[in-house]
Amino acid sequence: MTVSASLRRLVFERDGYGCVYCLTTQENSGQPLQIDHIEPTAKGGATTLDNLCSCCASCNYHKSAKQDAPDPLTTSLTPLFHPLQQDWQEHFVWDESSTVIVGLTPCGRATIVALQMNNDLIVRARRRWVEGGWHPPA
Repeated sequence: MTVSASLRRLVFERDGYGCVYCLTTQENSGQPLQIDHIEPTAKGGATTLDNLCSCCASCNYHKSAKQDAPDPLTTSLTPLFHPLQQDWQEHFVWDESSTVIVGLTPCGRATIVALQMNNDLIVRARRRWVEGGWHPPA
């Protein structure tokens, strides 16, 4: 489904030009953000402002059409984090190095695993961003 340029701009502005899942910014990554359908179009999701969010290529790729995933602690199938209805700080926190996202809830843990939010490549990049004083985001 095509997202108009004006709608894309609204989504990116609302989301602060960063990934609503892992908080990677377009400025830090140097990679253009993508638009994610929170409820995938394959499952009936609309292309509307209240169903779209900005995300990095990695989170978008790994999320794909997923809406839930197993919590690695309980193995229970759990809905993924909904960035427009839930608060990031209630489900996630940065570890002491500010390079690894830690899940505080079943939703947070399931989302981290499903979207591979702590893959080796992004953790190494975050380490460099921390050294440069650009991370973690406020």
